[in-house]
Amino acid sequence: MDREQVKKIMFSLGADLCGIASIDRFADAPKGYHPLDVLPTCKSVISFACRFPAGTLACKTAVPYTRVRNSITAKMDAIALDFCIEMDRHHIAAVPIPTNESQWDKHTERWRSIISQKHAAKAAGLGTIGRHSLLITPEFGSMVWLGAVLTELELEPDCVQENICNHCNLCVEVCPVNALQESHLQQQKCWDYAFGDNEETKNWEISCHLCRDICPYNLGMEHVEEK
Repeated sequence: MDREQVKKIMFSLGADLCGIASIDRFADAPKGYHPLDVLPTCKSVISFACRFPAGTLACKTAVPYTRVRNSITAKMDAIALDFCIEMDRHHIAAVPIPTNESQWDKHTERWRSIISQKHAAKAAGLGTIGRHSLLITPEFGSMVWLGAVLTELELEPDCVQENICNHCNLCVEVCPVNALQESHLQQQKCWDYAFGDNEETKNWEISCHLCRDICPYNLGMEHVEEK
């Protein structure tokens, strides 16, 4: 099975973007979070993305954005699972990486996925990481959700993208809790403000995505506007 066959399967399952990264592109992965720490026989990382409806950014209530995020997370996990089952039929080892599941990394004192979805996407050529710490793709900007699969297949990797973010710092300036003042996102400060229970409605919601809203590239390269 080659790269194009892999992508054809991923697209048939519902992915909007798909890219391949070779294992050598993960040399800088944090200790314990390298693809080989999950699948010792891994030779390629398959990253894929699905579009996130842009209209959710304009809503006056947090409900649509929050519910879409929850639904698309399940969609990404289902795509990864179905892909791995299909690989089993070809006697190829493949492992799905959870889309939205984190564990505490005591070495860096950060929450991490067992493999970073956005760094896998960058390594696979889907896009580049912006100043706001989100992946920006040429096609859809940051309005994507990410999934990944590890496989023992040695596939031809895709080319990495040239940097998209122009470091305009609009996201830094708009953050209500100054979580982007340092070179890396102050993760807990962001999460404590953006995620939680709405005291009035008693619903858990994502109440802030201002850094995504203001990014000139949040809808892709063809829709760049000066802000």
